[in-house]
Amino acid sequence: MELAYYSDYAVRLVNTEEPVRGKDHLTSVDAVRGLFGSNQEAARRAADADLTRFRSVRGRLRAVFEAADAGDETLAVNLLNSLLLEFPVSPQISGHNHRDDDGRPLWHMHLADHPSNATAGYAAIAAMGLAFHLTEYGVDRLGLCEAAPCRNAYLDTSTNRSRRYCSDRCATRANVAAYRARKRLEADRSLSTGRTAANAQDSTAATDR
Repeated sequence: MELAYYSDYAVRLVNTEEPVRGKDHLTSVDAVRGLFGSNQEAARRAADADLTRFRSVRGRLRAVFEAADAGDETLAVNLLNSLLLEFPVSPQISGHNHRDDDGRPLWHMHLADHPSNATAGYAAIAAMGLAFHLTEYGVDRLGLCEAAPCRNAYLDTSTNRSRRYCSDRCATRANVAAYRARKRLEADRSLSTGRTAANAQDSTAATDR
């Protein structure tokens, strides 16, 4: 699996909550299982007790993104390290029965977890994936959407470190809002200029009289 796949575990979990809007989409065991994607074997371990545990891990992962977004690299790393210590994984070489054109296994690194519950397994993979992304690309590649009130987490994979929004939809919404704000400002300035000119004319007329 690609490292980006593992780090996406963290993004998926964090974005099940919209704190500013007061919305929480992690409300059932089925919602928990849906986070595992194609990993159905791990998803089947999810139980009612995992709801509370998943929400706890979600808050800790969001804190990592918030620290990174605020430019506090040390805090982001410390928070992530605490998750790595609590939820360890075992790296293994895997081929998953895939072969190249010559029939040789397509070996790659795989993160194997040995959890006591679904939350431990998910948290281990999410934390390790995020750690790989952070050390490979930098803390500033962990962001929170600037399109208020969204604040969804995202991983910046742009070549020039320019990403500011979690999706094209949020980027469009932010650009439209900025355009409308500029138009309002221009209209206000034009109105103010018109009033100033009118006042000046009235003052000149009064002096002439």
